[in-house]
Amino acid sequence: MKEQLLRKFEEVFGDIQGAKVYFAPGRVNLIGEHTDYNGGHVFPCALTIGTYAVVRKRQDRALQFYSTNFAHLGVIGCFLDDLVPDPTADWTNYPKGVMWAFEEKGMKIPFGMDILLSGNIPNGSGLSSSASVEVLTGFFLRDLFGFEVSNQELALIGQFSENQFNGVNCGIMDQFAIAMGKANSAIFLDTADLSYEYAPIELEGAKIVIACSNKKRGLGDSKYNERRSECEEALAELQQVVSVKSLGELSEEAFEQYKGAIKSEVRMRRAKHAVYENQRTLKAVEALKAGDILCFGELMNASHVSLRDDYEVTGVELDTLVEAAWKVEGVIGSRMTGAGFGGCTVSIVKEKCVEDFIRRVGEAYQVKIGYAADFYVVEIGDGPRVL
Repeated sequence: MKEQLLRKFEEVFGDIQGAKVYFAPGRVNLIGEHTDYNGGHVFPCALTIGTYAVVRKRQDRALQFYSTNFAHLGVIGCFLDDLVPDPTADWTNYPKGVMWAFEEKGMKIPFGMDILLSGNIPNGSGLSSSASVEVLTGFFLRDLFGFEVSNQELALIGQFSENQFNGVNCGIMDQFAIAMGKANSAIFLDTADLSYEYAPIELEGAKIVIACSNKKRGLGDSKYNERRSECEEALAELQQVVSVKSLGELSEEAFEQYKGAIKSEVRMRRAKHAVYENQRTLKAVEALKAGDILCFGELMNASHVSLRDDYEVTGVELDTLVEAAWKVEGVIGSRMTGAGFGGCTVSIVKEKCVEDFIRRVGEAYQVKIGYAADFYVVEIGDGPRVL
């Protein structure tokens, strides 16, 4: 892969003198969806698929971007002194946003760069291709220019850039999972205070299978920000009757006791999902520690039902994939993952049943939706690194 990328870099930028190669993973969230901006817990892991970069410092302040995934756009250029969001700049707004964020935080970038990106995360799949690009950009800026930032700070800078530069009001989970990834472990993260622990994933003869719906969605123009504000309003109403800083602080019992304070039935269901999903995540990690993979799977299934009925972020494509998965022998659990409205599902499937799972779920999806889903059997990988 490295040699292939360097050859492409040479083809686009003339030579490879001084170029370095980097990688940052994608991520999948096993359980704990739409809890990260509600002060709850999440349970993501980094993947062995992700985004590669070949980067070389320039002597001037020009930035030259090229992506093999968007080869039809050619080389997109700008200058370090002109880092502003620009719809015509397409995907380059993500790395530009991180450079802008570094400068905002007092880390001045002295030289421009030639940058080639290549990702094997499906675009718009919900496996965090944008967060992968953000963490990767922060990682190579630190490496090339000697900035003193930890991987955890790289995650926060990525989130800051996505919120402030790209206008997506995302939580911290995606960037954190990618920056802090560890092979064969998921990250049990409390988004309220960023305390975390690594939990080894021992699936005992089962595999993680991602099904990509191939329905494209853009986070910024999805109902993501709307869901977030509904939860904020519900929290403000609850705060009239109970002292909490976030929905993640409430137990199921406390929520049932105080939910009457929420004036709208829709907001009540949104808040219910945030509270109950957080509790499911706590139970799921305990189940995994106890080696109870069947309980973990049941909690994944319950998570999808809540995302479908209370949070209403699944849609016909994701529901079709999950409901077909539930009917296949050897499926321990299946749910949508990511922001929703398209993107992917994650399933835990007994290894001997994986081929049958892909065939049967794929057929059911094609019949109902009219086009194919893509399937990926994935491994849990490490965080960003120099290759």
